[in-house]
Amino acid sequence: MSNASKLAGKVALVTGGTTGIGLASAQDFAAQGAVVYITGRRQAELETAVAKLREGGATAYGIRGDVAKLDDLDRIFNEIEQRSGHLDVLFANAGGGDMMALQDVTEAHFDGIFDSNVKGTLFTVQKALRLLKDGSSVILTASTTSVQGTENFSVYSASKAAVRNFARNWLLDLKPRNIRVNAISPGPVHTPGLAGLVPQEQQSGLLNHLASLVPIGRLGQPSEVAKAVTFLASDDSSFINGIELFVDGGIAQI
Repeated sequence: MSNASKLAGKVALVTGGTTGIGLASAQDFAAQGAVVYITGRRQAELETAVAKLREGGATAYGIRGDVAKLDDLDRIFNEIEQRSGHLDVLFANAGGGDMMALQDVTEAHFDGIFDSNVKGTLFTVQKALRLLKDGSSVILTASTTSVQGTENFSVYSASKAAVRNFARNWLLDLKPRNIRVNAISPGPVHTPGLAGLVPQEQQSGLLNHLASLVPIGRLGQPSEVAKAVTFLASDDSSFINGIELFVDGGIAQI
């Protein structure tokens, strides 16, 4: 298998694929020969991302939708079924969160994060099952926060710990179909989502502080995480199942 065909002939879906790690992973999937679908909640960003994917000649499609809304998920998978008939790779990446001190946490804050990160991931995978071929690969986006404490980040961190545990359980549920389920846990990666955790005037300070904590001495790039996601999506990881793969410059390892 050539370096440029790890996913040749495969059909892949990346949720939350319009920016950051999701877009970088979709780009790497496309570069490795996959037909790529991406989802996003904002149409303009979705169209821009699809245009980027198609620049290199990739076959790529964008479907607008919110993974926290089950009707949207049904529509997303119906469209994929009509166009491609099946999926070989699912990267359940959509989600996010913001920082809030324990004493300030509201029901809306909790519901928003758990709806997108936990409920959205659960039902994305569940509703994809009818399209996923036996032997497919499912990758979930967790985080180094799944194993580390982070001030003012408890709800997000708890949601990512739940996602990580999904991988452990679902590989057993899907054992009869030989579908592998792994979690990818990025550390601080230079994405709009990371910078957006704080107001614009504080972003430079936040990014510099996080970079200083990473043993490698810098923030990660989305493309670096994407390469690890592609590894888990491809047959290169055929005997890897249920792991949490840290792509974190060592920050969660010390």
